[in-house]
Amino acid sequence: MRNQPRSRTDDAPADQPSVRRSAFSPAADVIGSELDLWMTGSHVVHALTPGFCDAASVYLLERWRREEDAHVTADPPQIEARRLALRVRPDTCADWESMLPVGEVIALPRETPYARALTAGHTQLLDTLDPHTSERLIASGGHDARIAALLRVASLLVVPLRLRGASIGFVVCTRGPDRAPFLPVDVAAVESLAARASVALDNARRYERERRTALAIRNSLLPDTAQEFEGCRIAHGSLPAGQGTVIGGDWFDVLRRPGGRVSLIVGDAMGHGPESAVAMIQLRTAVRTLAGLDIPPADLVRRLDALASDTPGASFATCIYAEWDARRRTCTLVGAGHPPPLLRGPDGRTAPVPLVGAGLPLGLGAGAYEATVLTVPEPALLALYSDGLVESRDADIDQEITRLAQAVDAGAGDTLPSLCRRLLGTPSGTSATDDRTLLLAELTPAQG
Repeated sequence: MRNQPRSRTDDAPADQPSVRRSAFSPAADVIGSELDLWMTGSHVVHALTPGFCDAASVYLLERWRREEDAHVTADPPQIEARRLALRVRPDTCADWESMLPVGEVIALPRETPYARALTAGHTQLLDTLDPHTSERLIASGGHDARIAALLRVASLLVVPLRLRGASIGFVVCTRGPDRAPFLPVDVAAVESLAARASVALDNARRYERERRTALAIRNSLLPDTAQEFEGCRIAHGSLPAGQGTVIGGDWFDVLRRPGGRVSLIVGDAMGHGPESAVAMIQLRTAVRTLAGLDIPPADLVRRLDALASDTPGASFATCIYAEWDARRRTCTLVGAGHPPPLLRGPDGRTAPVPLVGAGLPLGLGAGAYEATVLTVPEPALLALYSDGLVESRDADIDQEITRLAQAVDAGAGDTLPSLCRRLLGTPSGTSATDDRTLLLAELTPAQG
């Protein structure tokens, strides 16, 4: 057995990109094209197998994948690594998926070439399988004769995945006795591929972390759909722009108030990303706090305006606030630079509600917010929405608001959740670069 740690600087061919690229299949060209750990690992093994080697696998340190401290000590008793991808030449073993399942976490003792590659940061080149791997393969195969195909290894290559001076995993390549053993030029080629894969894997992990954060924030902002309110049925939805991995500034909420009242609000902090997300969370939290003080709607928005002026990213945020009182049969509305709400009354026609005073966006310190009080003696449908549903580069906003009102009328026979989904998905001239948020409320006045 030989064990030859190597670095890519040892071999002149590593400086020849054409040599490195020609060793692999075209799958090597798509490494990094998908911001997904599993897909990236799959691209790596498809680039290597079967043209370059008989079997290839990618492993990631479990601590790194879980974003814990990924530092490997100089002499750890064992290292936990997750099998991210594996591909075996079809005529070698037909049942390798069950014996070596993707996603499995394995413990690697310190004496294995894999642990040595990780701790030393150097490639390990051997002319046979190490005893630990042989024993594990025999155990997983249940002494099946087909496992012998995987044990026939004449050349084993373990290349660490390195990122910013630390090992995050490794790539394993094997060749059987019917193929030439790995040469220095092969080692250099895989090291180059591993360097590119390390960057792609890091990008994918960062993306997945941001996506989890975005989803957690969005889910934390959703009102409880199970709530029941006096004289009010709710349906709401949000359609993020793009792939939904960037947090926008849209937010909405539904709050129970004393005396059977219900508060509804839709707002929009300008922009996308962490700053708008923080602004949106702070504004939503402020509304909940102010609503608990049971102050009049216009005063609530004035205080929200004062808070927004001191909140980074909240200046020029907009919102529409509604308070429904089924017992008094009134709906009080206050707007702050937001598109007007829509109301469908007993005549079955939907139209924008003309608000008293235009109401400037939040954070400007204007404080000139007035309440519009509607008397609602008969059941009605109220629609609050973000500008992503009505703003367009190709049409006037008033035309788009009219279009949305017509879409509400067209869905008059739908259930409230169905209507909400229909309106969010209705094709329009609006840009796909802004989130769409919709809050529908069936207002039913109390009898007597």
